Amino acid sequence: MTSATRLIDADSSKGARCIAVLGAGPRGAGLLERIVANYVADDTGPLVVHLIDPHPPGAGRIWRDAQSGLLKLNSLAADVTMFTDETSTIEGPVREGPSLVEWAQQATNGELPGYDLDEEDAQVAAEVRTLGPASFPTRRLQSRYLGWFFEQAVDAAPEGLTVLVHTAQVTGVTTLENGSQRVELDTGDGLTVNVVVYALGHSGTLVHEGTRTSELSDFAARHDLAYVPPSFTADADFSAVEAGEPVIVRGLGLAAVDLLVLLTEGRGGTFVPSAEEGRLKYLPSGSEPRILVGSRRGVPYHSKVTSVLQGEPFETRYFTADIAREVVAQHEILDFRTHFWPLLAKEMLHGYYRELFTGHPERVRVSWVEFRADLDRFGAQSPELHDAVIAALVDPSDELDIETFDHPLRGAAATDVGSVSVVLHDYIREDLRRRNSQGNSESQGLFLALLFSFMTFVEFQDAPNWSPASLAGDVRVWWKGFFSYVASGPPGHRLDELLALSEAGVVHFLGGDLRVWEDEQAGLFRAKGTTLERQVSARALIDAWLPDSDVAHTDNEALRQLIDSGEGRERVAATPEGSLATGVIEVRRADSRVVRADGSVHPRRFAVGPYTSNPFVGAFSRPKTNAVSFRENDAVALSTLRLIGEISRENEEREQHEHAAEHHYRRPVRRALGGLARQS
Repeated sequence: MTSATRLIDADSSKGARCIAVLGAGPRGAGLLERIVANYVADDTGPLVVHLIDPHPPGAGRIWRDAQSGLLKLNSLAADVTMFTDETSTIEGPVREGPSLVEWAQQATNGELPGYDLDEEDAQVAAEVRTLGPASFPTRRLQSRYLGWFFEQAVDAAPEGLTVLVHTAQVTGVTTLENGSQRVELDTGDGLTVNVVVYALGHSGTLVHEGTRTSELSDFAARHDLAYVPPSFTADADFSAVEAGEPVIVRGLGLAAVDLLVLLTEGRGGTFVPSAEEGRLKYLPSGSEPRILVGSRRGVPYHSKVTSVLQGEPFETRYFTADIAREVVAQHEILDFRTHFWPLLAKEMLHGYYRELFTGHPERVRVSWVEFRADLDRFGAQSPELHDAVIAALVDPSDELDIETFDHPLRGAAATDVGSVSVVLHDYIREDLRRRNSQGNSESQGLFLALLFSFMTFVEFQDAPNWSPASLAGDVRVWWKGFFSYVASGPPGHRLDELLALSEAGVVHFLGGDLRVWEDEQAGLFRAKGTTLERQVSARALIDAWLPDSDVAHTDNEALRQLIDSGEGRERVAATPEGSLATGVIEVRRADSRVVRADGSVHPRRFAVGPYTSNPFVGAFSRPKTNAVSFRENDAVALSTLRLIGEISRENEEREQHEHAAEHHYRRPVRRALGGLARQS
């Protein structure tokens, strides 16, 4: 890998053409790997790929090494890969490589080219040596895997392809008269290139007027309070949250789990085995705040499933790509709750009951074929299906009631925080039993059904005929949140730790439908939900969730400049019902080309990632799932290389034409001069 100390212009680098990839995190690294895999020197000529990022290449900002070693992925080590495989439906070549757990095994055995475990940080080295398929790796370990992947992509570059890394932030891109792109850096330097790909990953949101975040920030400033807006936990500043003082935390998803880690174990507390087998005890350091936590549902995300299927392999039945395509075609205006949710809910039931009936036949009274006939006939949330389920199950508690599943605290009421905690403790322990016990592998069936449904649905959520209201509320908020709640929760041991924190009196649960407001007279934040009858107060408030995509107010200067210049635009969903600004950059679906303000596609710019209108389900993926991001990376790599080839041929033709014109001009001049000489 080369850290660039000089800048190469596209028109003055010994004939080389240049691509600038803005962002060198996992998405930029994945794109580079596909450019290298698809590069053919005879088609494009010499090529320089510039990767620009202030953070380490491969890892980027989110997965950088410089963060707490306590923070972890919510994915099993066996479920993380950066490599294409035989399931990848891509035009370019498949280049297989190790998953994260395979990488760790090879590193332990000294089989990884370019990686010496003996030179590694002691904490990371110990983790590498003990990592198993069901381990939840730290972000620092993931950083090593991503960095190694990036190095492999660079090392695989054939002759004619040069990779340069620039440790800088892009401030903007402009188009020159000849079509070249000028990339400006915060170092004051610049690059002139032929093609630009925005691969900037997740970005934050600037606090701006007219938002609830702005109101809370202003209130906190007026009364000298602490308020932490939605942010990436590793980047947030919690120093104003004081030891022993109450802090209201809104959210019980992954960001909240990371937050709890940093405010407790991160401040010197420790977890030790409890006298009760399988339980933990928390020993406070005294530096922790008193954490009052609640959310819309009032319960943490379901723990990650670690069981494996015992019965028939899962296959989709009620929500396939063909079925989704028919739904989109049949309706002038799409409504998620009406047109998609009944199918998605039934697919979830299908995955759950298929595993229950085929993997645990001792727990049911009828065959899977018999019950599936009822599932075919009745609606997912119909009384008829409920009756069929109860008749078929040995234990009625095995029924999956999706409404109750989504609102576990509905109807619950408590007079004090302690009573809420009793309810939550029982709920969390039951969740851990069902999600991490091999005897309850039906949870794995549910997970797989939801995962494949989500991956199928994401391909259709940019359809042009969505109701703006349904797209804004149902698709972008509720469905995304429901998927995360069920399928993208924390490792089980994080919930064990949450129980220990509660039992130690550090964490107190507030229940569901939590509402926060400002008390101007008292100068305090106040909160109350529907579960807890009384309100609580605090001088500190943390909104523990990630910021939404909002390219108009993003904290990434390059993205704002793209919109402000008119070289890109925010996607607006428009139907006869109205329109909705989606918060993401509009790109052409087929090749991820940026769409300009006038509706035309940009001839030289592409964009990939969570801030674009194309489907996004992560920069890395589970192995053998035909990852959406890998397919997009391959398509964009091929498009940029073909564009470079076109630019090279156009330049060659122009140079040949100019040379011929110059030759044609010089010959008559010489003849004329010769004639004058003879006359003289």
